[in-house]
Amino acid sequence: MNALERTDGKKTNYRWIICFMLFFATTVNYLDRQVLSLTWKDFIAPEFHWTDTNYGTIAAVFSLVYAIANLFAGRFIDWLGSRKGYLWAIAIWSVGACLHALCGWATEMSLGISDVTGMIAASGGIASTIAITSVYYFIAARIILAIGEAGNFPSAVKVTAEYFPKKDRAFPTAIFNAGAVVGALIAPVSIPTLASYFQGIGVGNGWEMAFVIIGGLGFIWMGLWVFVYKKPENNPHVNAAELAYIQQDKDSEPAQESPQTGENGPKLSLWKCFTYRQTWAITLGKFMTDGVWWFFLFWTPAYISDVYGYSSDSSMAQMLIFVLYAITMLSIFGGKLPSIIINRTGKNPYAARMQAMLIFAVFPVLALFAQPLGSISCWFPIIIIGIAGAAHQSWSANLYSVGSDMFPKNAMATITGINGMAGGVSSFLINMGSGMLFDYAAKTHLTFMGFEGKEAGYFIIFCICAVAYLLAWCVMKAFVPKYKLVKL
Repeated sequence: MNALERTDGKKTNYRWIICFMLFFATTVNYLDRQVLSLTWKDFIAPEFHWTDTNYGTIAAVFSLVYAIANLFAGRFIDWLGSRKGYLWAIAIWSVGACLHALCGWATEMSLGISDVTGMIAASGGIASTIAITSVYYFIAARIILAIGEAGNFPSAVKVTAEYFPKKDRAFPTAIFNAGAVVGALIAPVSIPTLASYFQGIGVGNGWEMAFVIIGGLGFIWMGLWVFVYKKPENNPHVNAAELAYIQQDKDSEPAQESPQTGENGPKLSLWKCFTYRQTWAITLGKFMTDGVWWFFLFWTPAYISDVYGYSSDSSMAQMLIFVLYAITMLSIFGGKLPSIIINRTGKNPYAARMQAMLIFAVFPVLALFAQPLGSISCWFPIIIIGIAGAAHQSWSANLYSVGSDMFPKNAMATITGINGMAGGVSSFLINMGSGMLFDYAAKTHLTFMGFEGKEAGYFIIFCICAVAYLLAWCVMKAFVPKYKLVKL
């Protein structure tokens, strides 16, 4: 018996269980991503003699591979389907996360060093060799992680389009996108604690088990996904009323989205995507803003350590980062704003989303005051970064939904993959540039707006972050002034 034959009067809500699974996956995604940023400064760098440039290079290569992989991950997900595609993505990134734990052992074996103590005690040319060798091993593990993680958002956006009508998509997108915030929220109170605990009991240098334990969460998600996910029309937990609600846009969708063609209808080629102004609007919007979030994600623990002297496993650093991402959790309401605008004004989803995104673009301007106010208390920049992070996540959730508004479902993951590629390139540039800038600022005692050394370097990046969203909004509006559906 199919869903249309079940005539239960009350609408089921299974779509929210699916939404929770997307949220869970994104949380694991960001936990895996955060292990390195929360352990490198205080656990890994002393062992391998890393500089900011070394870490910046690893983060930048991850971002570049993530960008390239996103370009193809979307096509892979569209070809393989949501169920199998998501399983493959999480399997790959979970293996990659766990492989980080072997980088220390591989470095020791390659250089003939007997243990951690020998690496820490090294100096001069040997220390440089250890740094370079270990960086290569971490890059290899990061590449596998990046390839797998590239599949998360294309899969999640595609599943959201399958289970939610257009008018509702920004809210579930904001919910699963909030998994990034929750992952970042859990990370500072769990990862350094895990590393410190295992270091204390003599299991490696501690950080290795943090990678293994956090990486193992992905395999738990895979076991649940196998039993939870089916397409709504084939799902025994979705009744006729819920299915009708999910498919309410069917009459307004273009011909290739009709029941006769569905996902097997006309396909939008990768290169054809770039002939549409809608693609460029979304891509540039992502490129100009995603680096801001990745900078906050990868560099905030180092910022707290460099500027205020709190190590990542200290209670103060953990509290600062926890509060930062607790503020960022406000982004979950950002997905609701377009629906409110639609209900009150009757605007189409694109117009409502652009209005909401303009509001979100204003809040990051506060980052201009983060460093100056930081001289009064470290809490001021943390609160400001939290507000900017909440604005980014609200912006990002709506940016993903803009793509689902204007492109057919059978191109959804492809467009999201292009979107992710742009974000990855943005992250590559800001991470590589930040690492080089901070080392340069420290060596030359760079001055900027009354700040010196690394503080000056951070202030420069904060200024870039502050104006990125308003510029991106203007570019998007210039490319697509009004809503226009892509028809194949």
